[in-house]
Formats: sequence, structure tokens, C-alpha cells
Amino acid sequence: MTTQPTGPGAPPAPGGLGRWVLGARPRTLASAVVPVSVGTAIGRWTTGGGVFWWRAGGALVVALAIQIGTNYANDYADGVRGTDEVRVGPLRLVASGLASPRAVAAAAIAAFGVAGAVGLALAATTTWWLVLVGAASVAAGWLYTGGPRPYGYLGLGEPFVFVFFGLVATMGSAYLQVGRLTLVSFVAALPVGFVTTALLEANNLRDRQGDAAAGKRTLAVRLGAARAPWLYVGVLVAGALGIAGLATWRPVALIALGAFALAVAPVRLVLGGTQGRGLLPVLAATGRIQIVMGALLVVGILV
Repeated sequence: MTTQPTGPGAPPAPGGLGRWVLGARPRTLASAVVPVSVGTAIGRWTTGGGVFWWRAGGALVVALAIQIGTNYANDYADGVRGTDEVRVGPLRLVASGLASPRAVAAAAIAAFGVAGAVGLALAATTTWWLVLVGAASVAAGWLYTGGPRPYGYLGLGEPFVFVFFGLVATMGSAYLQVGRLTLVSFVAALPVGFVTTALLEANNLRDRQGDAAAGKRTLAVRLGAARAPWLYVGVLVAGALGIAGLATWRPVALIALGAFALAVAPVRLVLGGTQGRGLLPVLAATGRIQIVMGALLVVGILV
């Protein structure tokens, strides 16, 4: 098992609550906030009325709890499999020895439990089919790296992220405001889903060599060093095209294309053959694209 670095230049190991905040991976939580915000904005525009704020808040709690639960579940499953022993990304609780596998698994279950409880309250006041959607989302979070055949190890992480953190989260948030599924909510979910997929691909590009050594066959590993960078570029382009599609309903949404100015530097790094730790700025830049695009989409939808 890997251990926390020690020595004069090493950062101190977080303890107490700090380690659990670290394990929740706060920098990934925009992947929960953005779809709920965009979906709620679409719902507000569709109805032309006010916002059911308690439903929007409930959707946000569910999305955040599922994201955090998925992060803990990923930490637990990769840690016990030994995959994280060769990672180049941020510290993980199990692999570093900061928390036991049982404790991290319990944290994942607790987070999913919060999502389930709030999701039941939302379903009870809207429609019970949301229970099935929520159960599928929790299962997708756990089985990403957990279970006997984790789909994240089979190169299926990107499609699942696109579906659950793009389509399901955005359209579900809009449904809670409107009471029905709409074509415009589907189109609004496309840029959200594609950019969230780019975030995962940035992560997998960074970890490609370590994942290959550990037997984790992510899509970046399967595509290889020459083709995987083009997947990252392709999903960003698809996200921009999704914004153009949304503009047929809400022309001001085109302002969200401005977020892609932030893609110039990471695309250069990715296509320039940078590997491993050299790709850490790509993940950070993609996170900024996601946040800025989400904020501008909300403004463009509502103005």
C-alpha cells in the first residue's frame, strides 16, 4: 500500500474531518452543481413562472450526495484492488492509509443513503418513477469501479458519465420544475454531458499509463496515446455544438461558447503529447470550462 509522502518538503497528511473533505474530492462537485443549475434554469424558462426552490435544492442535494458517494466508492474499490498505488493524481484515502477500506465504504454508503432519502421525498411529491432513476444513478456510481466487473475498467466510464451526469441530472432537474420531459431539456443536457465527459477523459488521460499497468482498461487506455487525446478534443467540440443547438430556443445561450476560450491551453497540452503529471493542468482547466460554461448557460437561458 502506498503511504503519504514524508520529509522536509512533503505536505502534512490531513487528519480528522480534513481527510474526508479531501476524499470527497471537492473539485469534482461542479459536475453535480452544473446540471442541476442548467436544468432548473430550463424549467424556469419553460414554465415562465417561478422556481420550486425546495425541489431545486433537493435535486442539488441528491446530485452532490451521489457525486460524493461515487468518489468514496471509487476510492474504496480502487484502493482495495491496488489500482491507486500507481496513480499520479491527488491523494486517495485507502491507498494512502489515511482511512480504512471499511470506513471509506461506509462513507460511500452514507452519502448514497442521503441521496436516497432526499430522492424519496422528491418522488413522493412528483412521480414515483424517479425512484428507479435514482436507484440506477446510485448503482452506476457504485459499479463504476466496484462490483465483480466494474464498467470503469472496461472503457465505459465516459458513456455512463455522459448519461447520468449529463442527461439524467439535467433533464431530471428540469422535470422537477416542469412536470414533464421536454426536448429543450434534452438539448440543454448535451453540452453539460459532453463537458463532464471531457473532465473524466482529462482524468483518464493523466492516469493512462498507471491505469494500463494496473489492468484498468479505461477508454484512454484502449484508444492509446495517439487516439485518446482526440476523444478529449472531440467531446469538447460536441459540447460547443450542443450550445449551438440550444441557441435555437435561447439565442443568448451562445455566450456560453466563451467558456471554450479556456480550452486552448489544455488542448495544446493534450495534442502535444504531454503525459502523466504534465496533464494535471488539463484537469484543472477542464473544470474551469465546466464551471464557466454552466454559469453562462444559466444566464443565457434566463435572459
